[in-house]
Amino acid sequence: MPYDDDLRLAHVLADAVERITMARFRAEDLVVESKPDLTLVSDADKAAEELVRSQLKRTRPRDAVEGEEFETTGHGPRRWVIDPIDGTHNFVRGVPAWATLISLVDDGMPVLGLVAAPALGRRWWAANGSGAWSGRSLAAAKRIHVSKVSRVEDASLSYSSLAGWRRVDRHAQFLELTDDCWRTRAFGDFWSYMLVAEGAVDIAAEPELAVHDMAALVPIVTEAGGRFTSLAGQDGPWGGNALATNGILHDEVLERLGTDARA
Repeated sequence: MPYDDDLRLAHVLADAVERITMARFRAEDLVVESKPDLTLVSDADKAAEELVRSQLKRTRPRDAVEGEEFETTGHGPRRWVIDPIDGTHNFVRGVPAWATLISLVDDGMPVLGLVAAPALGRRWWAANGSGAWSGRSLAAAKRIHVSKVSRVEDASLSYSSLAGWRRVDRHAQFLELTDDCWRTRAFGDFWSYMLVAEGAVDIAAEPELAVHDMAALVPIVTEAGGRFTSLAGQDGPWGGNALATNGILHDEVLERLGTDARA
């Protein structure tokens, strides 16, 4: 497959980052700062992204790199998008639900995604045309698929928080959807979307996200048979928010949560 070498590299990068992040997870001397947008960043976030950038500069010198903590470098059709620790608030509080997100965007399309959650002992990945997988390594993996749930009243929904839905003027619509679903849980961040890809959850949605939060998730959800769009119905990670489903439920949920930009 065309991205096999890139996928192997993504696993190597995740292995290297894991040695940094696990060493700093629950460390008593972890340094945590507030960024201008009032989100948190730890010394582990910065060290992990610097490591990935250094290795990509050596192994993929022609590719651009976009991350959460530093400015985008390079130009061209191929761009690596990195979130060194998705779920930093969990990380700094000692909650094990955090992950490193690594994606390759080629000519404007996310073609490869890897999500590594070492504190959970889980890893998920996908490349275009290769299916979606979960396991500890390429050699020890199981193919994953979305669910076949076809009714909202039978569906499980996962989200991160309620506050953002008010900011996008969809608070009432979101609460109505949660009331109608069979089950709701706030697994949050990357985990909601990986559970959709595995078929354990049927709907995941968030009203405010950056590209680095989503790029790695898109190939995994879609290669597992699901759909990933913005709340305006735009495919991929470009709309500033996300709706991921098993595909069967997508149009109905989009109709209920879709933003005004959809009109």
